[in-house]
Amino acid sequence: MQYKPLGTSDLTISEISFGCMSLGNDHDANATLLHHAFDQGINYFDTADIYQNGFNEETVGRAFKTMRDKVIIGTKVGNQVRADGNGFDWNASGKYIRGAVEKSLKRLQTDYIDLYQLHGGTIQDPIDETIEAFESLKQQGKIRYYGISSIRPNVIREYVKRSAIVSVMMQYSLLDRRPEEECLSLLHQNTIGVLARGSVARGLLLGKSAEPYLNYTAADVSKAADAIAAVTKKGRSTTDTALKFILHHPAVTSAVVGIRTEQQLHSNIQSSTAPSLTQQVLQQLRNAVPINRYDQHR
Repeated sequence: MQYKPLGTSDLTISEISFGCMSLGNDHDANATLLHHAFDQGINYFDTADIYQNGFNEETVGRAFKTMRDKVIIGTKVGNQVRADGNGFDWNASGKYIRGAVEKSLKRLQTDYIDLYQLHGGTIQDPIDETIEAFESLKQQGKIRYYGISSIRPNVIREYVKRSAIVSVMMQYSLLDRRPEEECLSLLHQNTIGVLARGSVARGLLLGKSAEPYLNYTAADVSKAADAIAAVTKKGRSTTDTALKFILHHPAVTSAVVGIRTEQQLHSNIQSSTAPSLTQQVLQQLRNAVPINRYDQHR
């Protein structure tokens, strides 16, 4: 496993990390899978307060309670459960963040969160108030660092200018190259780490039956998947190729992948030791489908 520093923080995380949203509803089975991931080199585990209505944080907390100092845990805040329990409302207020962190700490059975992330964000948010809340929690020792999870260029730019974020989680894959237009270079220039999610495009890049994805037609998706398959050599899987495509960019610190089974874990771990893609192969993949761009929140 390869490890990289996350932005300007002192967190050094595995380039393949565990997206915990994929975990099931059995604490013991989850703990087994999470421990196997750790044993094979994964040290960053990413959850959120809304996953499984809090159960996801609870299962991660239970799994790592006795080895808390050996793992790096990230969680997210901003989606407030409605009073009737039917859905969520966006809330980036300082008051809400300060209250929500206490609940996350309790569920995670820890007294600190390594990376606390705003789970979205809009340009209409009280951004300075949000930042102040994160800074306050950092000073209190309840969080070590903070970041955002966002694909909106206008929001990302504001946090780069006005805050001390160390990371941005964003979707990035051969079928979603929107971050390449501006965000990746901006974050790299400012030493802010990118946590890439959606790197296999819901499995569409790995041979799953083609269907429309973002602005791409099913035919486009087939072309991208065929390109992945065409450059996949003996000893390298399509998963390796899809993940190495996004990991080649210097702005990307880690690919956050959803893992449900031991087989998926093995496949993703193997990607870390696969050789890097050559420039020729990277260009072949880039040429497979036209690059897409953000059409909103610019």
